[in-house]
Amino acid sequence: MKPIKHVAIIMDGNGRWGIKKAKNRNYGHNQGLKTIEKIVNQSIKRNINFLTLFTFSTENWKRPSKEISFLFNLLEKFLKNKVNELNNKNICLKFIGNKKNLSKSLLDKISHSEKLTKKNKKLQINIALDYGSKDEIIYSARNLNKKNLKITKKNFTDNLYTKNIPDPDILIRTGNTQRLSNFMLWQLAYTEIFFEKKLWPDFNATDFDRILNRFKKIKRNFGSINE
Repeated sequence: MKPIKHVAIIMDGNGRWGIKKAKNRNYGHNQGLKTIEKIVNQSIKRNINFLTLFTFSTENWKRPSKEISFLFNLLEKFLKNKVNELNNKNICLKFIGNKKNLSKSLLDKISHSEKLTKKNKKLQINIALDYGSKDEIIYSARNLNKKNLKITKKNFTDNLYTKNIPDPDILIRTGNTQRLSNFMLWQLAYTEIFFEKKLWPDFNATDFDRILNRFKKIKRNFGSINE
C-alpha cells in the first residue's frame, strides 16, 4: 500500500455550528481554527506530506461584509501569532488562489509566512484562499497561451496554482453536504472522497484517523483491472 501523500479538506459547517452553539457564525469560525490545529498535528503524526484546506472560495464574497472581514482578520491574526510555531514544527505554508482582491496587510503576512517556511519539509499546508477551480482552469489555459505551450495534460497541470503538488489521495468534506463546490475539479479526478456528517468544529483526530484507515483498505485501480 502506497503512503498517503496528500489530503484535501473542505472545512464546511463553521457558521452552522456557531449559530447552533452561540447564535453567532463567527464563534464557529473561531472554533474551526482549533480543529485545524488538531488535524495539522495528526497529519504530522501520520506522515502526510501535503494538507490542503479550502479556506475561502471565490463564491464566498457573496457573504455579508462583516463576516468576510472577520474571516480575513482571523487569518491575519493566525499568521501573526502562529507562523513561528509552524516554522518550528518544520511546516511549509503555501497559499493558492487569486490574491488580487486581498488587502495589502494580509498579502504582506502571506508573503512573510511563505518566505519564512519555504524550505520546511515535514508538512506542506496549502491554504486555498479566494480559490475557485473554474478560475484556476482558466488561469492555466491563459498561461499556456501566453507561453505558447502545447496543450497537454502535463503542461496544463504545471500551470495550475497547484504546480509541484501531487493530486490529493483523499478529499474530506465535513458538514453533511455532498458536493465539491468548485474545489480542485482537475486535481480530484481519481481522489477518494469522504463526506462527513459532522460540522467542521466537531471533527477531530479520531475522525481523521478513521478516514485514513478506511482509505488504506480501498483497492485503487485508476481505470485498470487488477485481479
